[in-house]
Amino acid sequence: MHVGLQIPSFKYPGGTAAIRPKLKEIVTTAEAGGFYSLWVMDHYYQIKGMFGEAYTDPMLEAYSTLGYFAGLTEKAYLGVLVTGVIYRHPAVLLKMMNTVDILAGGRTYLGIGAAWYEDEAKGYGIPYPPTAERFELLEDNLQLAKALWAGDEISFEGKHLSAPAITNNPRPLSTPHPRIMVGGTGPNKTLRMVAQYADACNIGDWVGAENMQKAIDDLKRHCDALGRAYDSVEKTSLATVHLSGDDTAASVISRIKTYAAMGFTHAIFNMPDVYKITPLETFAREIIPAVADL
Repeated sequence: MHVGLQIPSFKYPGGTAAIRPKLKEIVTTAEAGGFYSLWVMDHYYQIKGMFGEAYTDPMLEAYSTLGYFAGLTEKAYLGVLVTGVIYRHPAVLLKMMNTVDILAGGRTYLGIGAAWYEDEAKGYGIPYPPTAERFELLEDNLQLAKALWAGDEISFEGKHLSAPAITNNPRPLSTPHPRIMVGGTGPNKTLRMVAQYADACNIGDWVGAENMQKAIDDLKRHCDALGRAYDSVEKTSLATVHLSGDDTAASVISRIKTYAAMGFTHAIFNMPDVYKITPLETFAREIIPAVADL
């Protein structure tokens, strides 16, 4: 089982000036401790209630932050969990993705989803189309990524996107391309797109164990219908652990074993007190070695 770290909060003791050095400490400690992947959210507002924070609390732009991570690390995979399709033009998003992948030496995921934070979009003046249109935009993004990464220059026409001469220079270093991850549990659209286009899915454990298993089963159904090898899709989970609160190393290991029994192979966690560094040390010493062979 791979173990990843999501960093969704930048509210650290010391304020804004502390963000850069604290992030350096977090990501370098995590990589040295054996974390397989490092992730940030794609938001401009903080999620209301995330670790008790307000929507006005600090939030960094995702791809700029990943560029910083790329320069600090050498082994960990990097990604956005997950990019909202409404925030960037798809062709520009892929140029950003290529850039981060090159600067990271070929160790990235393109995490992507249909976006959901309507208040954030309205607050920033970003158009927020109806759900059906956002899923069409997601499919446009996925089709464009697959087409562009297959060659050097393409002409693309989707339902909402026209890119008559988009180039793939310089090409990303990941082989054959950055891993495409689609986030969400929608049984008809989201998981069908995972089976059709993606290398990985991401399912949050807040939906409950029964619904996590249902999502995995729905994914298998779509893979079978499309003739896709189900085992070729990486199954990733996302959860919060609080080792200074009610969680213990033993309880986290138990949760990871539950995920593994469902078929997950990559467990990603965020931690409200990660800035204290001690939780990362506990993961490195007690949790990651214990689940490595699952």
